[in-house]
Amino acid sequence: MNKRSKKPNGFWQNLKTRPLLYNMVVIAMIVAGVVLVSAIAMHFGTRHGSHRTVPDFAGVQLADAEQAAAKRGLQIIVNDSLFVPAYEGGIVLDQLPKSGAQVKAGRKVYVTINSMRQKMVKVPYVAGRSLRQAKNMLEVAGLEIERLDYVDDIATNYVLEAYCDGVQLTPESALEAEMGSGVVLTVGIQDRAVGAEVPKLIGLTLQRAKSRLWEMGLNVGKVTYDDDVDLLDKKSARVYYQSVDYGREAALGDKVRLKLSLDGEKVERASIDADTIAKRIFARRLEEERIADSLKNLENVAPTPAGEESQSETTDDFFM
Repeated sequence: MNKRSKKPNGFWQNLKTRPLLYNMVVIAMIVAGVVLVSAIAMHFGTRHGSHRTVPDFAGVQLADAEQAAAKRGLQIIVNDSLFVPAYEGGIVLDQLPKSGAQVKAGRKVYVTINSMRQKMVKVPYVAGRSLRQAKNMLEVAGLEIERLDYVDDIATNYVLEAYCDGVQLTPESALEAEMGSGVVLTVGIQDRAVGAEVPKLIGLTLQRAKSRLWEMGLNVGKVTYDDDVDLLDKKSARVYYQSVDYGREAALGDKVRLKLSLDGEKVERASIDADTIAKRIFARRLEEERIADSLKNLENVAPTPAGEESQSETTDDFFM
């Protein structure tokens, strides 16, 4: 008698006989499915494989840059503008991401463009103010000091006259100038021997260094940059050389020449050297002041005239 062979149970049927193992397998499959679906969605959502190379927009008119960007699936966003006379108005000066960068389609490229003309601002009347007040008023207006001219006057470091483009300012004048223009200040000085301690300029940007010099009554001399500093990098460059050492005395109105660099290590080394020199200058000054005080004290001690006896000696003789 032939026995009919039993049909073996299937995988899932056998697995169901073990509830714990069955549930673990089901959970693992669900997790795997979620991961797979997420990967597929991310693939299409991020346009995987649709990279674009950002072109160089520098020197290109904004309208042309926008057209070129659109052809590559990119978008131009203007986030800043400068006025650089050396360049044509409306062209792109800088961009982010930089040219050559690999980006996804639809990426925004932020650009800085050159303004058609510099903004005009009203020149404030600063005569009759202290030098510090006048400097602050000009800086708030977007202007700067072109030069400090010192003349003999009873009021030291007070502004007597102010000129912009050769025109003397008056309380009634409504003169306007391009932002960033310089104003010549005529400043009083009572004693020509009065000087100013040169501040530390190493590590400062040009604008901050200028401001520090002006408030001390000093002029800005020749300004030079390292060869790798272009027009757009000048705002970021920092001073690594000043022609008059930090801590030394200078006559009011003297000029201090400056050199600037983008090399952070170069600036840091210069800063350390400047601090070392300043410590020596201050120590020498303190020693000179100590010697001067000692000499002054000696001059104030009157010597006893020859042949005269002190009162104590006369008293002693009287009782002997």
